[in-house]
Amino acid sequence: MHSPSLPHERRNIAILAACQILQMLSSITVMTLSGVVGLQLGPEPALATLPIALMMLGTLAATLPASLLMKRLGRRRGFILGALLGGVGGGLLSVTGVALNAFALFCAGNLLLGIYQAFAMYYRFAAAEAASLPRRSRAIAWVLAGGVAAAFLGPWNASLTNHWLIGLPNAAPYLIIALAALLASGLLLQLRLPDSTSTASAETERPLRLIVRQPTFVLALAAAAIAYAIMMLVMTATPLAMRARGFGMPEVALVMQWHVLGMFAPSFFSGILLARLGILRLLLLGCLLLAGCSLVALLGDSLGHFWLALVLLGIGWNFLFVGGSTLLTTVHRDSERGKVQGVNDLSIFSLVAIGSLLAGSLLHWLGWSGLNLAMLPLIAGLAVLALWQAWLKRVDR
Repeated sequence: MHSPSLPHERRNIAILAACQILQMLSSITVMTLSGVVGLQLGPEPALATLPIALMMLGTLAATLPASLLMKRLGRRRGFILGALLGGVGGGLLSVTGVALNAFALFCAGNLLLGIYQAFAMYYRFAAAEAASLPRRSRAIAWVLAGGVAAAFLGPWNASLTNHWLIGLPNAAPYLIIALAALLASGLLLQLRLPDSTSTASAETERPLRLIVRQPTFVLALAAAAIAYAIMMLVMTATPLAMRARGFGMPEVALVMQWHVLGMFAPSFFSGILLARLGILRLLLLGCLLLAGCSLVALLGDSLGHFWLALVLLGIGWNFLFVGGSTLLTTVHRDSERGKVQGVNDLSIFSLVAIGSLLAGSLLHWLGWSGLNLAMLPLIAGLAVLALWQAWLKRVDR
C-alpha cells in the first residue's frame, strides 16, 4: 500500500477525530436524554429506555453490513452515508417524534442513530489505514481522544439546549445531533484515504475461518471485546449501586464524567505508550488496571472508592481497546479488512449489549462487591491469553 505523506496523514486523522467528536455527541446525548424523553412519550414507564435499547440494536445490526458496504463503496462514501442516513435522518426523525408526541417515531429515530454509530465505529480503522505503519497505534488513539471533548459536549447538549425550540421541550438536542452529523458529512468530503483497491484486488482473499483461527486475531478480539464488555457492565451498574448507597445524582454524574475522561483522555499518550512498550505490555497493563478497578471496588463503597474504581476502569479499557484495535490491523490483508473488521466489531458490540443488559440482574443477584469479584476471572483469562501469545512469539513486541 502507498505510504501517505505526513501532512496528508495528519489532515485525515484530524478529520476523523473531529467526526468522532460529532458522532459521540449523538451517542452521549441519547444515553443521557432519551430515557427521559421515552418516559414522557412512552405508553408506560417500563418502555422508557426502549429508545436507548434500540440505538444499541441499530448499532449491533448495522456493524457487519457497514463494514462490508464500505469495502464496496470505500471508506469516505460509507462514512458520509452513515452520517446522512443515520445521523441527520435519525436526529430529524427524533425531533419529529417529540413534536408529534409519537413514541414510535422517536424510537425509530434512535434506531437510526445507532446505525450512525455503527459506521462511526470504523473511524479508528480508517485512521490506521491513513497512517504509516509505525504511527498506526497513535492514529487510532488520537481518533478515540475525541471522546474527551464529547464527554463535555454530550451532557451540555442534553441539558442546556433542551428549551431552545419554543413549545418543544427536549427536541432541540436532537436537532443539534442532526446538524452535527451534517457538519461531519461536510468534513468527510475532505477525507483523502490511500486507495487500496488495486492492492486488494491483486491479493488472494483467504476464507474467514482461516483468519479467525490465527492466535493473533483471537488475542486482538479478546482484548477489545472483554475490555468493552466489562467496562459497559460495570459502568451501567455503577449509578444503580451508588443510588442504593444514598448518593445523589450530582455525585453519580461526577463519577461518570471522570470515568468517561478516564476512557478517552489516555488516548493522548496511549499510542506513544504502545510504541514504547509494545502491544503485549500495553495489554497486560490494561488487564492490571481493570483488576485494580475490581479490587478498589471490593475495598469500600465511599465516593472516593467509586471514583477511583471508575477512573481505573476507563484507563484500562482505553489501553486494551487501543492495543486490540492496533493488533487487529496486523492480521488481515487489504482485501479482507471488510469482513475481518466487521466480524471483530460485531463480536465486540454483541458482548457490549449483553453486558449492558445483564448489569442490573447481576447487581441484584451478586451485589456490587460480587459483581466486581466476578470480573476478575475474565481479566485473568485475558492476561493468560496475552502471555500465551508471547510464549508463541506471535505478538509483535
